[in-house]
Amino acid sequence: MTVDRSRLPVPGKTPPFHFPAIERSTLPNGLRVWSVRHVSIPVATVMLLVRRGAANDPVGKEGLAALTADMLDEGTGALSAIQIHEALARVGAQLDSDIGPDATLLTVTVLSRFLDPAVSLLSDIVVRPSLREEDFARVRQLRLHRLMQLRDVPGAVADRAFMRLLYGTHPYGHTPLGSETSLASLTVDDVRTYHASNITPEDATLIVAGDCSHADVEALAARAFADWNGAAPGPVAPVADLPSPPRLNIIPRQGAPQSELRIGHVSVARNTPDYHALVAANMVLGGQFVSRINLNLREHKGFTYGARTSFDFRRLPGPFALQVSVQTGATAEAIRESIDEIAGLRGVRPVSAEELSTGVAALTRGYARNFETAEQIARAVTQLALYDLPERYFDEFVDRVEAVSVTDVMRVAYEYLHPDRLTTLIVGDYAAVSRDLNALNLGAPAVLAADTF
Repeated sequence: MTVDRSRLPVPGKTPPFHFPAIERSTLPNGLRVWSVRHVSIPVATVMLLVRRGAANDPVGKEGLAALTADMLDEGTGALSAIQIHEALARVGAQLDSDIGPDATLLTVTVLSRFLDPAVSLLSDIVVRPSLREEDFARVRQLRLHRLMQLRDVPGAVADRAFMRLLYGTHPYGHTPLGSETSLASLTVDDVRTYHASNITPEDATLIVAGDCSHADVEALAARAFADWNGAAPGPVAPVADLPSPPRLNIIPRQGAPQSELRIGHVSVARNTPDYHALVAANMVLGGQFVSRINLNLREHKGFTYGARTSFDFRRLPGPFALQVSVQTGATAEAIRESIDEIAGLRGVRPVSAEELSTGVAALTRGYARNFETAEQIARAVTQLALYDLPERYFDEFVDRVEAVSVTDVMRVAYEYLHPDRLTTLIVGDYAAVSRDLNALNLGAPAVLAADTF
């Protein structure tokens, strides 16, 4: 067969993808138990998802949810933190914890034959933590030191301040770490109260993916979590009455060689019916290397190593944000170009069929690689549990993204991207950029102090 090596081969049709079946049951205490058979290797991943995260921090106690999650493996019963991790090591397991705005997630991966002791240890850690005063003091001090270190990381300063600008005092307005002031005020009793009232089975899902049957998983869960009780607390307050921050804000860092930029606004929740169209639109705008904003600011202008945009989908409306670090001298022009690119997607520069095709291919061509391991499968299932997605969500993803049209992209860009509502934050050398900022017509910049966030 003759092969024409002067041009790339025409891609074939994306092969169908079928997510493995999820078996489900619910224990008498309300804990949901979900399992997925994955038998390629004798490994199982266990994830306990609790739908309580940083957004559930009480007012004035920001950082409490994450601090509580950190305290869980500091001891249980007669076991110290070291003894807990020695017990995990004996079965070849490692405990990981993640906390976001909407959820806390604990993960253990282990050989299938050690699933029973691994689940038992996980239940001890979650249900029966010691929460001792001496452990609390040490963990809190470590987190305070981390916050002090982050003062010197411009990207971290920008992230924290940007969320506060967009959300104000709403629970989404702070990061999981909280603030130095709030952490310093916390006590071990705050942690114990939060654990008792928020880490409850009614708001939790135990997910197991691996070489094991659902009947075995359910029996393990019933034994390990039988004495876990507690009702789910109320929901997070809706996103309403948000602040109207100045369009242009700056946190001065004298002599900084670069400006850290955040540009965006509060947008839409994960349950939007326009999710697939928004994901495709973002790929065109700033979701991949060949996106408009990255090609503009990096390839054409040489201002940065990389720029990206994203919709941070959450249970409640999350932020749309552009993130980039640029040369100080290019700050004002980078802001202007970024805002123009966002506005252009709404119609001034219509999306081309080629751009959309490239973005869709990036989302779909390697999609199946996201589900190769037990951990990947379990993590995918957590998305279904956290956001109440339909069971066939992963089976339908490729088809639904490939069905997105140029018209769909233009419609969602017009509906969900609002150039007149964009808030811009600069963390950089104010004296070096102030004169150029006047030409942006965004109003006088609000000068903010980094230690207020």
